[in-house]
Amino acid sequence: MQFIEALILGVVQGLTEFLPISSSAHLRILGEFLPSATDPGATFTAITQIGTEAAVLVYFWGTIVRIISRWAQSLAGKVPRNDPDVRMGWLIIIGSVPIAVLGYLFQDTIRGTFRNLWLVAIVLIVFGLLLGAADYWGRRTRELKDLTYPHGLALGFAQALALIPGVSRSGATTTLGLALGYTRPAAAEYAFLLAVPAVFGSGLYELVQSFEGPSGPYGLIDTVAATIVAFIVGLAVIAFLMQYLKRGSFLPFVIYRLLLGGTLIVLLSIGVLQPY
Repeated sequence: MQFIEALILGVVQGLTEFLPISSSAHLRILGEFLPSATDPGATFTAITQIGTEAAVLVYFWGTIVRIISRWAQSLAGKVPRNDPDVRMGWLIIIGSVPIAVLGYLFQDTIRGTFRNLWLVAIVLIVFGLLLGAADYWGRRTRELKDLTYPHGLALGFAQALALIPGVSRSGATTTLGLALGYTRPAAAEYAFLLAVPAVFGSGLYELVQSFEGPSGPYGLIDTVAATIVAFIVGLAVIAFLMQYLKRGSFLPFVIYRLLLGGTLIVLLSIGVLQPY
């Protein structure tokens, strides 16, 4: 039964990681309705996110290899430092610092306090409204080539907010990107690229920690299976979202966040769910 639960959670992880609706919130909520009725835990969530980030590597393989290659060549003086790919490499490095530092310093809070379902519900609603406002009023005139270092650092801090389940890694970064005037596809693509170092770093860290003893309801085999499923589903979702954003808005995701947050508040209020 635990293996089947893990597979279900893997599907949900893949479906929700790249949509601005928070995969960690969905795993946290869904865990309460599965037969085991328990929180999958921050470790399970972080490790399964390796699967979805592997999907990013596959989908953006050419772009990622080019950025890394030209960035490395620039260190040897073979590529100009003002090359767009070199600059993108530095932007991703700079933007990854906030979540790495804050994630390490507040890991106990992330595993405990931040998983309070009241907090998840409020965050779903608040950041849903912020996403809606940014999508509606954002100028959407800037492309990735226009990304500046101050904007890259600011987007890095936005990504760090995703340490709170309910915020959404892609949602927070995309929201600020839209507010700063970037197009929907540009904001989404940078959010995906920026997440790669952070997610692989946290996932591998949690994977190593999991060998030291039980860190959640699911074993290593269950978690690995869920990670593989998350990769397959996540790859399909990336392809869908990048095509959708060329013509569609974030309004459906905003409405979904508000409905999910509101439903969660009702269930907590009547005692169907407990905060922890």
